[in-house]
Amino acid sequence: MNPNKRNYRATFILDNRGVEETVEQIIENVKQEIVTCEGEVGEIENLGQRDFARVTDPKRPSGVYVQVDFAAPATAPAALKERLRLNRTVYRTYVQSA
Repeated sequence: MNPNKRNYRATFILDNRGVEETVEQIIENVKQEIVTCEGEVGEIENLGQRDFARVTDPKRPSGVYVQVDFAAPATAPAALKERLRLNRTVYRTYVQSA
């Protein structure tokens, strides 16, 4: 493991409504974004479809939750969020130190 890399756990809420891609394909795209941000993808856990505790959009009451463990430089979480901001299949991104 590179000493300049830190461990992170990212939780993504995916929105696959109206797209041809499967959840697995969206997860592969997210993995590619992590690699682009100099990250090394570790364990991936698909937590499945879950209802939101607070629904902000009545048309979107639930989403597919996925947790990804990865190691990356300290600049990676901000870069990853910025890269995924315009990706409409990733509804929310939350990155925390692991």
